[in-house]
Amino acid sequence: MKRLLIVESPAKIKTISKILGNDFKIMSTVGHIMDLPPKKIGVTINKKGAIALDYVVMKNKEQVISEIVKAAQKCDEVLLAPDPDREGEIIAWHIGQEIAKVLDPKKIRRITFNEITKEAILDAISHPSDVNMQRVAAQQARRVLDRWVGYEVSPILWRKITRGLSAGRVQSVALKLVCDRETAIRDFKPEEFWSIDGKFKHGKENFIAELALIDNKKFELKNEAETKLVVDQIKKASFKVDTIQDKKRTKNPVAPFMTSTLQQAAYNQLGFSVKKTMQVAQKLYEGMPLKDLDTPVALITYMRTDSLRVADSAISNVRKYIGKNFDKEYLPSTPNVYAKGKAKAVNAQDAHEAIRPISVDISPEEVAKYLPKDSYKLYELIWKRFVASQMKPALYAQRTVTIIGDKFTFKIVGSTLIFDGFLKVYKDEDEEDKKTKLPKDLAEQAPLGLEKVDPKQHFTQAPPRYTEASLVKELEKEGIGRPSTYASILSTIQTRAYTELDDKKRFMPTELGFAVTNLLAKNLPKIMNTKFTAHMEDDLDKISQGELERDVLLKDFYSNFKDDLKKFSESENIAREIDMPCPQCKKHNLSIRFGKAGEFLGCTNYPECNFTSNFTRTDDGKIELKATAEPVLLEETCPKCGKQLREMVGKYGKFISCSGYPDCKYIKQDKADVKCTSCQSDLVKRRWIGGQFWGCAGYPKCNFAVFGDIAKVPCPECKHPYMGSRQLKTGTVITCPNKACKYKYKK
Repeated sequence: MKRLLIVESPAKIKTISKILGNDFKIMSTVGHIMDLPPKKIGVTINKKGAIALDYVVMKNKEQVISEIVKAAQKCDEVLLAPDPDREGEIIAWHIGQEIAKVLDPKKIRRITFNEITKEAILDAISHPSDVNMQRVAAQQARRVLDRWVGYEVSPILWRKITRGLSAGRVQSVALKLVCDRETAIRDFKPEEFWSIDGKFKHGKENFIAELALIDNKKFELKNEAETKLVVDQIKKASFKVDTIQDKKRTKNPVAPFMTSTLQQAAYNQLGFSVKKTMQVAQKLYEGMPLKDLDTPVALITYMRTDSLRVADSAISNVRKYIGKNFDKEYLPSTPNVYAKGKAKAVNAQDAHEAIRPISVDISPEEVAKYLPKDSYKLYELIWKRFVASQMKPALYAQRTVTIIGDKFTFKIVGSTLIFDGFLKVYKDEDEEDKKTKLPKDLAEQAPLGLEKVDPKQHFTQAPPRYTEASLVKELEKEGIGRPSTYASILSTIQTRAYTELDDKKRFMPTELGFAVTNLLAKNLPKIMNTKFTAHMEDDLDKISQGELERDVLLKDFYSNFKDDLKKFSESENIAREIDMPCPQCKKHNLSIRFGKAGEFLGCTNYPECNFTSNFTRTDDGKIELKATAEPVLLEETCPKCGKQLREMVGKYGKFISCSGYPDCKYIKQDKADVKCTSCQSDLVKRRWIGGQFWGCAGYPKCNFAVFGDIAKVPCPECKHPYMGSRQLKTGTVITCPNKACKYKYKK
């Protein structure tokens, strides 16, 4: 019996083929094969209230579908094995529907596995099921919600701000978090406060304690004058040890990774972006060659998960490993069990395990010489975290010493690690070896000498900007998005120029990001509300669990959304006015506007006043006008009107034009020393967003162009006298400019 097994990623084919042998043909959908149409919404609600989705085959996927269907016709059974999540479920459903056109649907089954091992795959094959239509419905609901927001809100943003903008049901809320944090930073007013340390002497040893109480009460010292009075009083007091309290403190091991905590730890400890973490983890999951280059080995379980659950077999194996490789006191008597906060054990990624090594016996040291550097680092992080999660807590001896003198109470806490426990394997980014030395013979009521009083000035700090790690943490805390969406959310708000990274790689909203956020928050407050967005995520989970109907959720959302959308569309286009008078007319304020070259300041009384200026922001958010470079007059004259030419600075850099503009619109252009082969006109240098090219001076009648530089070598195929040479990241690409010739090669 010949069987066909269909996976989502082609990278898995080799790994699974080695496991299953010749009895199975393994093929891949290469991700999604169908989606809503790219140029229209593709979602309709009929008069009866039923919601229909118009799926179309995605670009370049016709051949993929055709080959899979053709192979399925020759098989006795087809097993759909895309990833075990909602996206994988709808991929399985889509390809299953195509196969069902030529094969008995009873022969098409769904299987899922959390790890690519022989045991897991064979177990999945022996327990096939049908496509989970509840998960399919949940994915469809998410897709429709995102489509409605993206396709219906974005065109309004184009009209009210500038073309090319986009809105997203989750991305816009994430952007709002970044903007709200930046506003809090700009509005923050530092407050001064002081602390006082005392340097005490006992025998031959010194130690430092901090002033904790005055008259047995907490205190606030807000300026230097107040602090000096207290310091003078402290210097007159006599001190002794009041109490010494000894206790033991435990630090519990951390849970194994789920997607969000892996992204955070990889960012903080390895410097990986969220996107990079998921790309590297994907390869570890799909399989990488170790000793045998022809046999990929899957190293970790599925990396998109909200779960902290670990399979009993994996618990048993890691406990055996700890018992064999560590002293017996490192192994707890019973396994450590972890539960995710907020009782979300049954949400989006339902049946998954935590992220763990498939075999704890494959140590990082064993794979170090086979894996690429980044893959090794991430595997080591996952392996250590998992092993540590099943070890005993670390144990500290903690001593708190209270010192009194007159009305002043000083305190010091000393902590010593007496058993490292799980820290022997894994230390997270917050773990530091802080040691405070205290005299060993220190006793209660022992007199102390005051060696020095050290007052210190402090200022309250503004909240920090979000890093990728802290933004993911905030999204997770607020219930916004899901593990599989974090990377795309962070990528989108950067590629759309809504945010940029400061010198510490922290998110900073651009003026465009602020403008979009403010406009959406004012006109569509519900979709910009974090609680509403989180509630929507919970409802999507309910659909996947069969507790809520897909169309009930969608119709309820759209009935309110369409009313808000109508009001938004009809609202006035209000520029973002700032409290800065126009320097030209001196009657009206300036406003932030957006054009093809980015943001600029313009007078609110436009077109009566046409003042514009570029601007910058100071660290505290204040806007400063940016002086525009004055045109430089040249000795060369304009060939059209005879006036002097001038050097200007435009969107794409410096250029030379006539000083008689707008009466004369001559712009000097660089000419190539070859002619257009289509009409024999000059080739002139032009610029576009992707770089520079040489275009025919006869445009638009002739649209001949050479992209990049001109290489004076004839095309070996069509004999065109020259070719285009472009320098890309992957090397130099030589291309024939003759459209009828497809010749291209890379150096």
